[in-house]
Amino acid sequence: MDILVTNDDGIRSKGLIDLVKALSIVGNVYVVAPDRERSGTGHAVTMYRPLRVAEQSIPGAVAGFQVDGTPADCVKLGLGALLDHRPDLVVSGVNAGPNLGTDVLYSGTVSAAVEALIMGIPALAVSIADYSAEWLGLDAAVALAGRTAQDVQERGLPEDTLLNINLPRLPAAQIKGIRITRVGIRRYRDFVEKRTDPWGRTYYWLTGEAIDLEDGADSDTSAVREGFISVTPVRFQLTHETFRDELAEWYWK
Repeated sequence: MDILVTNDDGIRSKGLIDLVKALSIVGNVYVVAPDRERSGTGHAVTMYRPLRVAEQSIPGAVAGFQVDGTPADCVKLGLGALLDHRPDLVVSGVNAGPNLGTDVLYSGTVSAAVEALIMGIPALAVSIADYSAEWLGLDAAVALAGRTAQDVQERGLPEDTLLNINLPRLPAAQIKGIRITRVGIRRYRDFVEKRTDPWGRTYYWLTGEAIDLEDGADSDTSAVREGFISVTPVRFQLTHETFRDELAEWYWK
């Protein structure tokens, strides 16, 4: 199988390098990834400036390209210009830090997988709940990505669905198992720090604290917190179908 790999941590990320090595065992891997950190960009695309691409050698990859754009840009360019054929699968990751609950709306990692769905290609997003240099759980993440890639090729996925995989910050031997989950409800208590630079100019630094508002036993947030791998089938059917009839009764003349 032919696999396109991307991420939002940048083409030199250890998560991407190890993922490529694992996937190269099960297929031909092509890399199109940002030239630097692009976390939290969501589904942003670059429209008002040109995108620059440079070839890069990635161990285990048939070809590699770095792009000075977003993760969604990378998938668009990969499918529309850089690859001479459509891949069978797009895998985004392995991301440093979890993408749980409503994080999927902010995540560049998940958005790259969404872009693949838009283009009609099955996709996985893979993340671990570790921001440190240790990358605890990375071995388990890349092994699971390889097995899941094979399963997707054999079984397929619904056209409008991707798999969002999150691992806890644990060594592989301590992970309790795998749960098939749903997207939990995660919001952020946002903080804005007002600071002054050395020239006396004001700037602002955005940060925040995650709050899991509703995370029953079958949610992705609960699974990872309890030491399980979370595998969530995510779809983006945006229309509120059950409200349409009620909305039609409003005064629209």
